[in-house]
Amino acid sequence: MGNAQQTAIQVNNYIGGRWVASESGEIIQRENPANTSEIVAVVTNATKEETIQAVESAHEAFQTWSKVPAVKRAEKIYNVIDVLERRRQEVAELLTREMGKPIKEAHGEITKAINEARYSAGEALRLTGETLPSERAGIHVRTIRVPKGVIAAISPWNFPLVTPLRKIVPALAAGNTVVFKPATVTAAMGAKIIELFEEAGLPAGVLNLIVGSGRSVGNTLVSHPLVKGVTFTGSTAVGSGIYKLAAERLIEVQLEMGGKNAGIIYDYPDVNGAVDQILAAAFAASGQRCTSISRIVVQRSRVEEVTRALTEKLAQYVIGDGMSDKVNMGPLVSQDQLDTVEQYVRIGLEEGAVLAAGGKRPSGVNGGYYYEPTVFTNAAPDMRIAREEIFGPVLVVIPVDSFDEAVQVANNSEYGLAVSCFTHHMPYAEQAVEEIETGMIHINNGTISESHVPFGGLKHSAVGPYSIGSTGKDFLTALKVVYSSSK
Repeated sequence: MGNAQQTAIQVNNYIGGRWVASESGEIIQRENPANTSEIVAVVTNATKEETIQAVESAHEAFQTWSKVPAVKRAEKIYNVIDVLERRRQEVAELLTREMGKPIKEAHGEITKAINEARYSAGEALRLTGETLPSERAGIHVRTIRVPKGVIAAISPWNFPLVTPLRKIVPALAAGNTVVFKPATVTAAMGAKIIELFEEAGLPAGVLNLIVGSGRSVGNTLVSHPLVKGVTFTGSTAVGSGIYKLAAERLIEVQLEMGGKNAGIIYDYPDVNGAVDQILAAAFAASGQRCTSISRIVVQRSRVEEVTRALTEKLAQYVIGDGMSDKVNMGPLVSQDQLDTVEQYVRIGLEEGAVLAAGGKRPSGVNGGYYYEPTVFTNAAPDMRIAREEIFGPVLVVIPVDSFDEAVQVANNSEYGLAVSCFTHHMPYAEQAVEEIETGMIHINNGTISESHVPFGGLKHSAVGPYSIGSTGKDFLTALKVVYSSSK
């Protein structure tokens, strides 16, 4: 798959163990964001009727899959991991061609997907309940966890392998069945995930793929009476709409949405080290991550030092087609995303922020949705570039005069996903942990999440039980309380 020009992948629906083209006859073409003349995939556009068929297929398969012993369910997932390891290079190259991230990041995503899947497979054997004492003689009380049924998994384009597997694998491990809707711009990776499960011998109907627009396919999924839960990663606006539809049916949701994450540097001697970690968090995937750091909040006396470190390090970035090992920042995912970033850069200049680096498309790199890593300084906390999620390679530096002010600035957002706080003053670190309104707090390290640790946020960043780790089963299973008499 390393050639510059390849045959476009045909992406169809996968319902009841069969690949089927949509009867709509409509297709969506997906270009390589690094080379827009290359069509990576031709994607079928599913109908509402086909979405309903996928749900019904999953519901039928649930009747048997939910009764498969936990250890056998885990074995199927371990088989999938083995297939993914064997096809690692093929998967990495598709990930880079379709989404745009550098090949090294693609391999990193595969490694993370494997680690998370391995943990989640083990969770099948950890679906424990508890035994409780009764108030009455001769009565025994216990709790058990049971699978819910059909789970709708709706995933985004920025991590088109690890995010779907983060939803699919725990759901299957718990005994549920899944209808999976990937983002249309990364639907080929969605189909590749199905191939992995198919090769691993997953029974027909347990995992179904439906591809198409969110308005028709997504809404049909969420509204279907046989769907018992919705796990979604994407924008807060779309997540809010899903929440409303799910609330009408009183089903649970697991929503992972936007972020406007701050990196605080205050009373920290190693500014270079902090900047290195912030850059990795800010510009991986070209800033198109919900956990990207997009604001640096720094004591005023260190602003020049931070800015100098940022500009010197960014000057060494190599922008281009991610298939090259020399590239450390690829294109944005689409023309729409590129237009959004350019619009926010204009807004930042109009608001009076100072452009310290980037702010334009790179010279000498053509044919894709490329944009330079961009840094604004002298930004005020109430500027739009400091409050709104840009989802691109734009970082703003905000000076503050006290740590209390740094905390206030970090909290000055509708989002509450992650924060990094670099400080050697432990009372400041404790204050950050207690007062900053985010689901994940990193002290003296970037916003890296680990494969066995709960992942989630507060405020408009998330709703429902955290994913990854031990908290996922709170969404994916129902709790039953059993009272039994020995008489």
